[in-house]
Amino acid sequence: MDLKSNHTAPVLADPAPISKSRLGVRSGLIPYSPPGAVFSANLFLTVPRKKAGILDDVRSSCEAMKSSSPSHRRTGDFNNELVSSDTNVADCTWMVKYPSALTSFEQITNFAKGKRIALFLDYDGTLSPIVDNPDCAFMSIDMRAAVEKVAKYFPTAIISGRSRDKVYEFVGLTDLYYAGSHGMDIMGPVRLSSNTDKQGKEVNLFQPASEFLPMIDEVFNSLVNITKEIKGAKVENNKFCVSVHYRNVDEKNWTTVAQCVHDVIRNYPRLRLTHGRKVLEVRPVINWDKGKAVTFLLESLGLSNCDNVLPIYIGDDRTDEDAFKVLRERHCGYGVLVSAVPKETNAFFSLRDPQEVMEFLKSLVIWKKSSGL
Repeated sequence: MDLKSNHTAPVLADPAPISKSRLGVRSGLIPYSPPGAVFSANLFLTVPRKKAGILDDVRSSCEAMKSSSPSHRRTGDFNNELVSSDTNVADCTWMVKYPSALTSFEQITNFAKGKRIALFLDYDGTLSPIVDNPDCAFMSIDMRAAVEKVAKYFPTAIISGRSRDKVYEFVGLTDLYYAGSHGMDIMGPVRLSSNTDKQGKEVNLFQPASEFLPMIDEVFNSLVNITKEIKGAKVENNKFCVSVHYRNVDEKNWTTVAQCVHDVIRNYPRLRLTHGRKVLEVRPVINWDKGKAVTFLLESLGLSNCDNVLPIYIGDDRTDEDAFKVLRERHCGYGVLVSAVPKETNAFFSLRDPQEVMEFLKSLVIWKKSSGL
């Protein structure tokens, strides 16, 4: 599939000061936005409040919770007699629409010739397997080595819903760009001396939601308290958002989880609820997501020219769709969905699981070495 070039420069939601290369080694990093900072009006979203009441909101959340928790049948035993022919047809049809990035690797690299690849990766479900305990979502030694090698050849960023500190703790590589809290907390490689001030304290690149920190902490404490009696529920403070995991909660109690979350956030009109893979996430009502983070990083790296840059974003979650959509609408990059089941997406290609992601990263390194570019 040919991508059309787009000469229109992307427009950022927030008019942060721009140097020629905001994330480059030669330029200093933008200090984080201090508490009480004034942001442009278009950074904030207007979220209409339903008049039907909290009950409808809870029902809507429960439906979303079920729809975001599909069974993983593409990686199952296809010889099982219980797998219907309709299912196989659906899988094949989906794979035609979103072909494997591995089998389409030559097509991807042919389009990449003469271009600079910029790589963006989600963490959970992409670099690490989805696990019952989110605190144990460790990436394998082989995956870490693959990410480390690919980052030596291509600018590489990890964009996760987790807090930036947590993602860095999991990954532990210094040559990457980290964007935590769905891109609301961005920092360049820690090896850069410009990432610290004269006192040696860490300086963040971009934090568009700094003023929400006290509110997020308050909501986190409230959610911990209100869900403590729900077996299997886990509340995680991801700095600029709060995640309520219900993966280990009995499905009959999902309504209770949704009710608890709505009971808390209805008192905070500047916060909104979004859904991920068996997780409810409370986030600031600002016009910022993983797609905006990709745009920001591309501009910061001086890679916003669609003619000579090929961004590739690999992710598995609903929140990654914002990034897929940006690349598709700009006609200048490829989204790769990591999924074991067919589902609608704005991505161009697919990979089944983290193992295939690792193979794709290794293939990029081999191609780069052999191409001599």
